Amino acid sequence: MTTTRDHSLDAVTDVPPSPTDLPHDVAEIAPEHPRPGSLDSAVIQEALLGRWAAERRESRELAKDPALHRDPLLGMDEHRQRVFGQLGILVDSRAVHRAFPAEFGGNDNHGGNISAFGDLVVADPSLQIKAGVQWGLFSSAILHLGTADHHRRWLPGAMDLSIPGAFAMTEIGHGSDVASIATTATYDEATQEFVIHTPFKGAWKDYLGNAALHGKAATVFAQLITQGINHGVHCFYVPIRDESGAFLPGVGGEDDGLKGGLNGIDNGRLHFTHVRVPRTNLLNRYGDVAEDGTYTSPIDSPGRRFFTMLGTLVQGRVSLSIAATTASFLGLHGAIAYGEQRRQFNASSPEREEVLLDYQNHQRRLIDRLARAYADAFSSNELAVKFDDVFSGRADTDVDRQELETLAAAVKPLTTWNALDTLQEAREACGGTGFMAKNRVTQLRADLDVYVTFEGDNTVLLQLVGKRLLTDYSKEFGRLEVGAVSRYVVLQASDALHRAGLPKVVQTVADAGSERRSANWFKDPAVQRELLEDRVRAKTADIAGTLSGARGKGQQAQAEAFNTRQHELVEAARNHAELLQWEAFTRAVDAIEDEATATVLTWLRDLFALRLIEDDLGWFVAHGRVSSQRARALRGYVNRLAERLRPFALELVEAYGLEQKHLRMEVATDVEAERQEEAHRYFEQLRASGTAPEDEKVLRERQRKEAKSKASRLRRS
Repeated sequence: MTTTRDHSLDAVTDVPPSPTDLPHDVAEIAPEHPRPGSLDSAVIQEALLGRWAAERRESRELAKDPALHRDPLLGMDEHRQRVFGQLGILVDSRAVHRAFPAEFGGNDNHGGNISAFGDLVVADPSLQIKAGVQWGLFSSAILHLGTADHHRRWLPGAMDLSIPGAFAMTEIGHGSDVASIATTATYDEATQEFVIHTPFKGAWKDYLGNAALHGKAATVFAQLITQGINHGVHCFYVPIRDESGAFLPGVGGEDDGLKGGLNGIDNGRLHFTHVRVPRTNLLNRYGDVAEDGTYTSPIDSPGRRFFTMLGTLVQGRVSLSIAATTASFLGLHGAIAYGEQRRQFNASSPEREEVLLDYQNHQRRLIDRLARAYADAFSSNELAVKFDDVFSGRADTDVDRQELETLAAAVKPLTTWNALDTLQEAREACGGTGFMAKNRVTQLRADLDVYVTFEGDNTVLLQLVGKRLLTDYSKEFGRLEVGAVSRYVVLQASDALHRAGLPKVVQTVADAGSERRSANWFKDPAVQRELLEDRVRAKTADIAGTLSGARGKGQQAQAEAFNTRQHELVEAARNHAELLQWEAFTRAVDAIEDEATATVLTWLRDLFALRLIEDDLGWFVAHGRVSSQRARALRGYVNRLAERLRPFALELVEAYGLEQKHLRMEVATDVEAERQEEAHRYFEQLRASGTAPEDEKVLRERQRKEAKSKASRLRRS
């Protein structure tokens, strides 16, 4: 359902305020619109934190503890030891138990756990990821891929940290292509053991947290071979170190060393040379081997079995989405607070410089990204709900799991890419002070850099989404005959124009000379939805048309056809993810009852939507979805939306609920405002004293006028 509220921003009658007017008296500009301070911040915060707001606040309260904070002066070795010690604090605080069964002291609270876990990023991203390795990957593999016996044997130690563990899936030679990993687990019927072996260096497990130093065991993914048959990738519990920290026989490894970020985590490589583990160390929920070597599985299809096993580990993508969103808000909080205080250039007054956030370009840099951060938050919250529905068992069908996998593959890339872009822009928006370590932004960006490539490379994940789009399309059109595809594209283009407005020529006539009509069209949520939906439909249909021509031509020809459209498929998938975010944003706005708050959040949602359209405006115009008249009006309308939101920017970013003990950034304090006021008082007193030196430009201008006046008098005389 789209919102029916009319919180319009009139594109003609609203006169853009001057930079100095806007923050002081919005009512003079538009008395019917909300004033700064009129928003219900508590309502906004509940919406931003989602269903598990209480658990997230508990996690944030814990994250205030200085013992959990990153010390920027520590070297790699000291940082690793500090983070490992911090895991013990999490255990003692019972911050790691939420998702585990009540039988082991947990709460069976999957959504609350994943939501709270993401907010640990404010303490130290290395802590968040190290905790994720221990309890979100290693322990979760035991929980979700193992059975009751495995739970009893290993979960207590994994939960209380007496068994630090690594999650050994990725290989040097195969990262995102898990199905092709080369490590083998061959069953020996004589000894009832599996023999774990990495046959060459490309099969070494790499980038594994806890592998370089702390791990005592690993959940190792390998090709299960029994009775001469490879049954595909399965997971095994493998001890790797003794109590002294030395590798066990047959196990070896290397330290990955210093990285671009996250240096509190001991990432490393592991390799196995004919390492034997008992048959019962196979985590056998989805596939088992009997004493005689017979393989059985409750899932008959090898492909579906593989994706089911990997799907149980989707929580990493969910947690990264939440953590990346929190990092975006942290960076924006600092940059917007600084932009409200820092003054630069005398644009409208010779005695008072302008606040940075009063400049239009600064508004577009930060408020545009604030709108996107809200979209990230709302879509991540919905992803967490879907995750909880599946993992709680309330909605655990194959269809539900596929939907969760696709949603995670759509949301995680956008939120993590957005975080990197937002942190970089926040750093630049704070100038040189943003580069100082005490303001945290550069270190945050370095730490979050790898978020875009682990737990699924973003581009590969979007390709998964794109293939799902093609699958859904093919279900509608069967064998994808070229004629059907062509008709679909034409019909979609025509239908979209009629549903979302008028055909292009009529649009131009109806809108001619009226920016207001064009703007009113763009602010209609039905139009926004249709434009974003139609973009995905049309691009998918176009790609399907190419692929349909290769159907039945053999594997190589089909692969070549797919490769010619791979870039466009990833683009369409990203557009689909953006549509999902817009829908989540719209549902969140619809749920807000306070009128002033709903009005401002509607503006923010509109800004998010129209920025998406603005970024791809060439496509919309070229394909007849937006007329040239409306295209010309779009940028001005987006600028005015940013201006309208400018007085609320700090309120909107503060509503996320990050306190000073979370931020720990000088730019987020009043230090800059105090400096500015000190400077203003100094010059004010200097001018009042009459001892201020005269500006050379003023002197020259006075002398020029005096000379001109003298010349005039001489001519008259």
